[in-house]
Amino acid sequence: MTRMTAPDISSPRPPSQIARRFKRVASVVLALFATFLGLLLVTFIIGRVVPIDPVLAVIGERASQAQYEAAREALGLDKPMWQQFGIYVWNALQGDLGQSLLTRRPVAEDIARVFPATLELATIATIFGILAGIPAGVLAATRPGSWIDQLVRLIGLMGYSMPVFWLGLMGLLLFYGMLGWVGGPGRLDAVHEMMFELEVRRVTGMILIDTALAGQWEMFRNAVSHIILPAGVLGYYSMAYISRMTRSFMMNELSQEYITTARVKGMPEWRVVWVHALKNVMVPLITVIALSYANLLEGSVLTETVFAWPGLGLYITNALFSADMPAVLGGTVVVGLVFVGLNMFSDVLYRLVDPRAK
Repeated sequence: MTRMTAPDISSPRPPSQIARRFKRVASVVLALFATFLGLLLVTFIIGRVVPIDPVLAVIGERASQAQYEAAREALGLDKPMWQQFGIYVWNALQGDLGQSLLTRRPVAEDIARVFPATLELATIATIFGILAGIPAGVLAATRPGSWIDQLVRLIGLMGYSMPVFWLGLMGLLLFYGMLGWVGGPGRLDAVHEMMFELEVRRVTGMILIDTALAGQWEMFRNAVSHIILPAGVLGYYSMAYISRMTRSFMMNELSQEYITTARVKGMPEWRVVWVHALKNVMVPLITVIALSYANLLEGSVLTETVFAWPGLGLYITNALFSADMPAVLGGTVVVGLVFVGLNMFSDVLYRLVDPRAK
């Protein structure tokens, strides 16, 4: 008879699921912190390389040498570079991005005031790009060489070719100046803008949401008439990019063997295309949509300038023309965080759309 031996309880056990999740979260946090640190290093170097003296920008060129030295010491510019960078990182981690030389307010406060306008505009434009771009790309991929495919490709080519400022100006001339179908530049008419400041409580900073929550439906309609044209211009460019990438992904997916098998088995064509193929295409398409959205949130400078849209792009542009480097660098940090955040969000969506990504 063979004797049964007790299991060796001293042997190492495989890590638990909680430990694996903790390691995964820790790695993500470390990667985000390293990316943020690299972003701060780049902006710090840019702030020291540009030929603009931050001391003179604060105190003016007529200040005495004593005032200059005192301001330089107050700004910490008399310290070694590594200490200056450490102070810069510590302040940024606390939400302190410096003080704007143009508005004389904290840069973080200015960005918090203008960013909702860009968020509102970019979100509506991206929704339009998704709703129009994905179906157009799918239809073009299922009918290669047809008039639908040629039309989608032509619309995409025009979207890449036409300058955004020209399209915005032509839109204002036609739909606002000649037809009067939409509102003009800005987020509201002058009268409604005054009423908004007096009667509507800022909850999100996005006019459409705040006026709807306050029940100011006339002001809401006025805001819609102002946002529809710039959102349409940006949405057209987003649609051109998304439709082109959707067509490319779908044509590659429709040539796979499992699609041929599904068709041979008699599965309806609409199910083959819109369920099986599109589901597998959604994983790379999420990255395309996220990057498109991030580019719009970055601040569409020309669109916001043409339509006098008080968003992040216009804020950074005005700061750049005024040599307001704290505002420019603070806006750059926020733009970088937007890209990092959306990339992280797209990674989470991967796992929801495709369980194999887990």
